[in-house]
Amino acid sequence: MTKPPTRAAAPRASTPATGGAKASSADEVAAFLQATRETAPVRGAGQGRLAFALDATASRQPTWALACDIQADMFAAAAAHGGLKMQIVYYRGHDECRASPFLDDAAALRTLMSRIACEGGLTQIRRVLEHLAREAERSGLKAAVFVGDALEESVEAITAAAGQLALRGVRLFMFQEGDDGRVEDAFRAVAAITGGAYCRFDARSGAQLRALLSAVAAYAAGGRPALAARADAGTRRLLAAMGHGADGAQREHGG
Repeated sequence: MTKPPTRAAAPRASTPATGGAKASSADEVAAFLQATRETAPVRGAGQGRLAFALDATASRQPTWALACDIQADMFAAAAAHGGLKMQIVYYRGHDECRASPFLDDAAALRTLMSRIACEGGLTQIRRVLEHLAREAERSGLKAAVFVGDALEESVEAITAAAGQLALRGVRLFMFQEGDDGRVEDAFRAVAAITGGAYCRFDARSGAQLRALLSAVAAYAAGGRPALAARADAGTRRLLAAMGHGADGAQREHGG
């Protein structure tokens, strides 16, 4: 077991590419992030916001393309509830953790994700959660998805960071790839602390996974009423994972 990383810093600001690097290098991705910040469309305050955070270390490469495809379905699901702005957050390598601006264009986000190649390295989940807490204060973020398959950090540090998100009214929807018991316990704890949900990220059940993530997107756009208005199996499963039925006790989407 590798020792936990030292105290995480905030995701680094993007810097211009220097040229000559491969398309998925850190410099290329940084250049793309900077370009999207300069051209990102701005819409009305009624749009929901969702952070889509992903482990981009080497073990996740086989299912990265699936995640790229699913985000388009998430935008479609949110469209009926006022639309959605989505931010991609990812970590990879030994010290790379980045966040895109909030975008409302599925094609632009897919282009960004397609430029990110998974690289070996330790998990940086606490760093992601600390970014989400800052984002909640800055932009009013109330929901985030995390997809990962490993945990190489202190569980206590992760749950403490989750507690800060709970204080800010942010629900975390934790999707686990694989069947590591320690990871499952930690992901379930984070979901429970924030009032979110724990689910499997199972590439063999693509339709079910799309339905679940689309339900999360609908929640981000329209809160619990948006989930109550949906009758699909993914929404029912998500509500059950959140610990409430459609008519059960609710913590409203605004806080």
